[in-house]
Amino acid sequence: MNRCRIHLTGASGSGVTTLGHALASEFAIPHHDTDDYYWLPTDPPFRHKRAIPDRLRLMHEMFLDRPAWVLSGALESWGTAIADRFDLVILVQTSTSTRIERLRRREAMRHGFSEIRGAWPVLPETEAFLRWAAEYDSGGLSERSLLRHRVWLESLTCQVLTVDGGRPTAELVEMVKTFRERACRTQLAQ
Repeated sequence: MNRCRIHLTGASGSGVTTLGHALASEFAIPHHDTDDYYWLPTDPPFRHKRAIPDRLRLMHEMFLDRPAWVLSGALESWGTAIADRFDLVILVQTSTSTRIERLRRREAMRHGFSEIRGAWPVLPETEAFLRWAAEYDSGGLSERSLLRHRVWLESLTCQVLTVDGGRPTAELVEMVKTFRERACRTQLAQ
């Protein structure tokens, strides 16, 4: 496999991780998720953040110097030091209603609830998370938002592709394959 390092980003629930796994499988390369580096392992998860230098050190130890990988998740607020490693960045955009429905299902599964007649208990921390996720499209530069992602994407020197996360994953994989061929050839020529 030629060198091709792909980073996917977008709002929570947009399908970034799903597409990341699908691309890693398609290209037979490793998949990594920023959450695995951002958060310390806790039970329940997502309680304590790692310090930025520790995140970056772990990423270097695990995969950054390898020639091909997929990295899913947001890092625009802390990953500037590794942005030059990307050959292709994909912004996955998905409607807020679709994202929130996906997140509700994911949170229900995460907390062991099964869907009964379309309703399940909602924990206070889940409600707070869903409110935060719903503000992505209208948020400013001080939080994870579409605006902050767009500003960060404009600063990158690699190829950037925006895809509709509401489309079927197989269709998005084909779109990325076509775009990737061109993006990775361009990077290799430089």
